[in-house]
Amino acid sequence: MKHGKHYVESAKLIDRTKLYDSNEALELCCKAAKAKFDETIELHVRLGVDSRHADQQVRGAVVLPNGTGKNVRVIAIAKGDAAKAAEEAGAMMVGEADLIAKIQNEGFTDFDVLVTTPDMMGMVGRLGKVLGPRGLMPNPKAGTVTPDLGRAVTEAKAGKIEYRLDKANIIHCPIGKASFGSEKLEKNLATLMDAIVKAKPAAAKGQYIKSATVAPTMGPGVKLNAAKFGGQ
Repeated sequence: MKHGKHYVESAKLIDRTKLYDSNEALELCCKAAKAKFDETIELHVRLGVDSRHADQQVRGAVVLPNGTGKNVRVIAIAKGDAAKAAEEAGAMMVGEADLIAKIQNEGFTDFDVLVTTPDMMGMVGRLGKVLGPRGLMPNPKAGTVTPDLGRAVTEAKAGKIEYRLDKANIIHCPIGKASFGSEKLEKNLATLMDAIVKAKPAAAKGQYIKSATVAPTMGPGVKLNAAKFGGQ
């Protein structure tokens, strides 16, 4: 794969054979983010589990102390007091059957997070085919199916992110923007890694965190000294 000039220049800053401490790695990421927009810094963690087994799934959600730097668009499917709480917390759109129909019949997915209450999941479950492939389906483990919709909306807008394994046993998550600087990014990184380590399944054997890399949207990755995070 051929890379552009900026990528090649950024790659020269990084020693591919070295495992960096998080602060140094994130400083390099910020320097490597040379695009004309404020690049997202992403964390990629390979785990020593097998996602094909239900007892080795790793999934959860965590609020990043410095947010993600993104304006998070939250919608809520709810009624009564829960709908009112979601609206007051700043949900972009709140509805019941009407909003479900908009998603199901019109393919409306112009949002980042969907929150709902447990009593509405019977209806929301019908949206699995539309929302599932896009990673937008609400889930109790992610805190997006809850009776407290006001809190769910507030947390989502404040920088709550969901982490989960892909088929290659890797977790991919944003930890902020290059403009944050290494100090804020490091706090977000530590919070996310702590959550992933705590989510280690009892069935996981051997080394849990195989490798961890941080990278800007358009730039090269920097390998982290994953042993520093524990979870071995």
